[in-house]
Amino acid sequence: MWFDAVGDIARVVLIGSAAYISLIVILRISGKRTLAKLNAFDLVVTVAVGSTLATILLNSDVSFAEGVTALVLLAVLQFLAATISSRFTVGRAVVTATPTLLFSQGRYLDEALRGQRVSVDQIRQAIRSTGRGDVGQVAAVVLESDGSLSVIAKDKVGDWSALAGLGNVPASGR
Repeated sequence: MWFDAVGDIARVVLIGSAAYISLIVILRISGKRTLAKLNAFDLVVTVAVGSTLATILLNSDVSFAEGVTALVLLAVLQFLAATISSRFTVGRAVVTATPTLLFSQGRYLDEALRGQRVSVDQIRQAIRSTGRGDVGQVAAVVLESDGSLSVIAKDKVGDWSALAGLGNVPASGR
C-alpha cells in the first residue's frame, strides 16, 4: 500500500499533532525529575519516531504515505518547538522547564523541594557526588531543566551571576 486516501493522511496530521501536544503537556505536568537528564523533546521524538517506524513496518492498516507523513510531522513539530523555545521568552517558558534553586547559603528551600518533589537526601547525594563531605562548603544546589542537580561550591560562586533569573536567589546572594 503506497497511498489510501487524503482523509487518512489528514487524520495522521490531526491525531499526530494532538498526541504530540498531549505528550508534551503530560511531561511538563509530571515535572523535571520525570525525564532525569533527557530533554523532553529529544525523548518525545525518539520514542515517537521509534513507535511510528514500528507501526509503519508492522501494521498493514497504515499506508506508507501515512507513516511518512507521521514521521515528517514529528520532525516539523520538533523543529517548531525548538524554534519557539529558542527565539521567544514566552515560548521557552511554555515549552521548557526553568531551573529551580533548592538549597542556598546553608538553607534547604523547603517550598521548592516540595514543589519539585526532591528530598533533602537527594540534595546531600548530589553534594557528595561532587566530592564534598560538608554541606557548609556549598553555596547553592539547583535543579536544572533536564532534572540534574547542579552543586555550586562557596569558593566557586563568585558574584552569583550563574543563578540570575532563578527568581528565588536570596538578596545577599545577588
